[in-house]
Amino acid sequence: MLLCELHAHTTWSDGHLTLSELVDLYGRNSFDVLCITDHSARLDDPMPTAVDRWTWPAYAAAIRSETERAREEYDLLLVPGLELTDNCEIPEDSAHALALGLEEHIGVDDGIVRALETANDLHAAVVAAHPYSPDDMTSLRATRRIARELETFRPLVHRYELFNRDEVFAWVAAAGLPSIASGDVHSAKHLSSWKTLLPCEKDAGAVVDYLRSWGRVCLMPYAVDQREAVSLAA
Repeated sequence: MLLCELHAHTTWSDGHLTLSELVDLYGRNSFDVLCITDHSARLDDPMPTAVDRWTWPAYAAAIRSETERAREEYDLLLVPGLELTDNCEIPEDSAHALALGLEEHIGVDDGIVRALETANDLHAAVVAAHPYSPDDMTSLRATRRIARELETFRPLVHRYELFNRDEVFAWVAAAGLPSIASGDVHSAKHLSSWKTLLPCEKDAGAVVDYLRSWGRVCLMPYAVDQREAVSLAA
């Protein structure tokens, strides 16, 4: 079973840790897989920092460089990705989704649906990020569109975050959707949160293929000072 962090940000977007610092954090804590998912936002989005088509080559090169070091120093597998970020003027219409295993940039200027179609064409694993339902209360981000328009997104999304840090999206379980858990990491404190265990080979292609499938995963609460947390099948 591979201990995975599937949702993590660096200073390439709104994270507080550099890519190297993030690799060291997860490597020292004996993780098997770390997905780098910095934001890709619309060009008219006021988000201060995001990965766009101009900065993508440098971003991808930095991940490739750290991929070699992570494997050599920690036997940690890095998987490149993006959080496709469609922030709308009406918050209820906003949606975020992870695209894992990307080899090229995906923009969201044509909308989140088109972006997810492109992610599928590129054989990325697509994960609905913090998918709030209309019944969920949140002071953080009203990313409710995926839950509100599930039939539109169901053919485009492979997995849904059942756990995002310490938040639980009960509607995902009630709907019987394939789920994952992530730390949505922006700082070192988010290391302690719910994580995903994958029963597949330690290879980027195998990880992406498994997440694209409906294969079973295990979700577990992870704490730095309590490595032997009890895993829960999901």
